[in-house]
Amino acid sequence: MLYRALFWLVLRHLPAETAHHLGFGLMRALLWVPGARALTRFLLGARDPALRLRVFGRELPSPLGLAAGFDKDGKGPAALAALGFGAIEVGTITAQPQPGNPKPRMFRLPRDRALINRLGFNNQGAEIAARRLARRPAVPLLGLNIGKTKVVPEDGALADYAASAERLAPLADYLVVNVSSPNTPGLRDLQAVDKLRPLLAHVRATLDRASPERRVPLLVKIAPDLADDDIDAVADLALELGLDGIIATNTTIARTGLATPADEVAALGAGGLSGAPLTARALDVLRRLRARTGGRLVLVAAGGITSADDAWARIRAGATLVQGYTGFVYGGPLWPRRIHRGLSRLVAASGGTLADAIGADAPIG
Repeated sequence: MLYRALFWLVLRHLPAETAHHLGFGLMRALLWVPGARALTRFLLGARDPALRLRVFGRELPSPLGLAAGFDKDGKGPAALAALGFGAIEVGTITAQPQPGNPKPRMFRLPRDRALINRLGFNNQGAEIAARRLARRPAVPLLGLNIGKTKVVPEDGALADYAASAERLAPLADYLVVNVSSPNTPGLRDLQAVDKLRPLLAHVRATLDRASPERRVPLLVKIAPDLADDDIDAVADLALELGLDGIIATNTTIARTGLATPADEVAALGAGGLSGAPLTARALDVLRRLRARTGGRLVLVAAGGITSADDAWARIRAGATLVQGYTGFVYGGPLWPRRIHRGLSRLVAASGGTLADAIGADAPIG
């Protein structure tokens, strides 16, 4: 209730990006002392043994993760984990530092519990992120999400992604190749299988070379706007190349089914839409991936997860991990605890375990 009052009285009157930096900075300041983080984790963290699971060789307290985009430079993963997230995905990180697109570039649609952003991978670059993360924050599962530097042409994409992968490999519990943001010109073209195959193969080889003693799991993040046949093609490619997982999905360029008037939405301009309006499509993509891969990959669900019921539906559709971002922005620091409490009730009511629920609603065979 306190966060909701703060949001409606203060934060919603600030530009969305300003409010984000203010809120995240305050969170990091309050949880800078390890003792404060430990106390917060004790009070807010997932403690129900029924929610525990093992992913990529690590034990997690829950399947709830924070999606890439919230902490682009690895400034506060330990503080975010203290709020109860079982996994933190940092990024998107590019090989070279870049400022992103001109401001304003992030907007709220409160009636839809949604955001539009055209941030454009604003970050300090792989080298600074690596130095910061070398201190190994106390995070159960740390994912690093990499993208293409904007000024790098398409024919330089392999080397650009590989530069980030090589620098970040020793620090990542898993690494994500992001080819699905709508805010870097031409990036989504890399989702085409003929371009994606050499890119993923090159990043896989780079990870193996940079981390010879520990295999770094590799995932790819896809857009909800892909045609169904293209989703199948990416799933087949992931299996062919021995990828470890797929994240479904990134933001959408669609603007359908919104409560916000169309003229107001149009006035905000281009960008990726996230939040509740993405729920149905992101779930459909996940179901298609599960049907195509048959449980042979770790599927990570993102897009429109705002409640425990949303998370539970993704888990039963085949997701091992679920990620929030916009739901966290609107829900505040107690949002993970509410998701955990809801999931605990749903697992108990199912009569099984969280592991039993993964893919329980997926077709067999």
